[in-house]
Amino acid sequence: MPSKPAPIKKKPGKKVEKAPEPAPKPEPAPEPSPVVEVPPVVEVPPVAEAPAAEAPGAPAEAAAPAVEGEAPAAPPAEGGEVAPADAEAGEAPEPEEPKAPSPPPPPPKGKPPVTYPAPKIGFFEPSSAEPTSVPLDLFVEDKNDTSVTIIWSQPEVVGPSGLDGYAIEVCKDGTEDWKAVSEDLQKSCRCVIKNQTTGDRLKIRVVAVNAGGRSPPVALPEAVVVKEVADRPKVRLPRFLRQRYVVNVGDKINLTIPFSGKPKPAVSWTKNGQPLERGKVNIRSTDRDSILFIRAAERDDSGVYEMCVKVDDFEDKATVTLQIVELPGPPASVKIVDTWGFNAALEWTAPKDNGNTDITGYTVQKADKKTGDWFTVMEHYHRLNATVSDLIMGNTYKFQVFSENKCGISEEAAVTKDEAKILKQGIEYKATEFQEHDFTEAPKFTTSLANRATTVGYSTKLLCSVRGYPKPKIEWLKNQMIIGDDPKFRQICVQGICSLEIRKPVTFDGGVYTCRAKNHHGEVTVSCKLEVRQPVVADAEKK
Repeated sequence: MPSKPAPIKKKPGKKVEKAPEPAPKPEPAPEPSPVVEVPPVVEVPPVAEAPAAEAPGAPAEAAAPAVEGEAPAAPPAEGGEVAPADAEAGEAPEPEEPKAPSPPPPPPKGKPPVTYPAPKIGFFEPSSAEPTSVPLDLFVEDKNDTSVTIIWSQPEVVGPSGLDGYAIEVCKDGTEDWKAVSEDLQKSCRCVIKNQTTGDRLKIRVVAVNAGGRSPPVALPEAVVVKEVADRPKVRLPRFLRQRYVVNVGDKINLTIPFSGKPKPAVSWTKNGQPLERGKVNIRSTDRDSILFIRAAERDDSGVYEMCVKVDDFEDKATVTLQIVELPGPPASVKIVDTWGFNAALEWTAPKDNGNTDITGYTVQKADKKTGDWFTVMEHYHRLNATVSDLIMGNTYKFQVFSENKCGISEEAAVTKDEAKILKQGIEYKATEFQEHDFTEAPKFTTSLANRATTVGYSTKLLCSVRGYPKPKIEWLKNQMIIGDDPKFRQICVQGICSLEIRKPVTFDGGVYTCRAKNHHGEVTVSCKLEVRQPVVADAEKK
């Protein structure tokens, strides 16, 4: 009994749309392969066994697109069975083996058979889409013995159809045999080109692809050598050279700038973008540093010097700004603008030669015509006009002005041609009268004498203080008797401090002592009592 035909399965979750009626074709379609009907007892073979899939030069996923106006054929269902059309489509055709498409035309000579995904018809029509603009800023990020890493920026104009990706193409230097690195489009803006031969020189370009096609390519300016760079070049500019380096005219310049890199970097110097003149500037480079040497600096040596170290496609640069300065010239002119009273007003103009640096100030001097000696009246003055004051009446003056910059004061000065004469005027000076203060004063004791007691044989001293103007005369009295020049007593009066020393007193020296001070404004006295005691003798000593 014959077996029943296998039921045709339907893939769950998917609905196959009805194919529209074919439109009239301008050209005859390629002749299809013969169609083999599937007998009811034989299962439909999978699509992978179709003869067209083994066509040389065409990948499995690169099936020939449908003719414009026709819908693509429905893919085979899982398990190698053909999915039926929708129930609403009318008559369901008998299951058939899918027709093999005609093979695509052979690719051009020298180019790999690379195909890119077809644009999405449902969103953008290929006829209305436009290619993107050229990608930007392509350069080599890194490289080694077998690979080169490149990086770039996306195009400025992408278009409404979006960007599908980038195609990276390479060819050897000296040829135009461009080959794609990968069959798939590159999504990111960075790509590592692997499996290259050490020592090859490669030309590299990048093309942006979208629904409108390929953009113009952007290529590296020079071919890249596939070679390992052990150490990238790096200039290590000293800190004091990162700012403007100022040197006086005639000084020696010896600048050492270290760098690193393997293999040995190639060192080059430029001045203001032009090659150096070896006659005036000497350059000596070693494996680790480069020396710029000038024996005697001149103002023409000022400028921006650029040092560049390069290893293959990698380089590093550093700039050094030299400023050779000298003393400035004098002001262009100076004149006396006005003279009044004891003052003279001056004006001058900036010097024509500033010494290749900014003017920091001016120095103004004056000279009396009688003596001819110059005296400085202003230093580090920043304005172009000044007023000189405190001139002497009746004298005639000349003035001169020096320029100043960071090197110092100009060797010469600009001198006024005219003279400033300070005229005498009818001014009479009358001194202010002040009433003299009367300092006269009668004597007055500020410290009185104090009563004292002493022992026989022990000297003692009486003290008091007095003031008065004119200086009062001091006298000492004992029991109302003037002591006079008795050698037993010593009288001293210094700065108003009066003292009376009694040397080794006895019982007879006790009594009332008086100090008297007098001048022609008056007289004053002060007194005290002095007691002289016998020493106490113990009873044992008496016996």
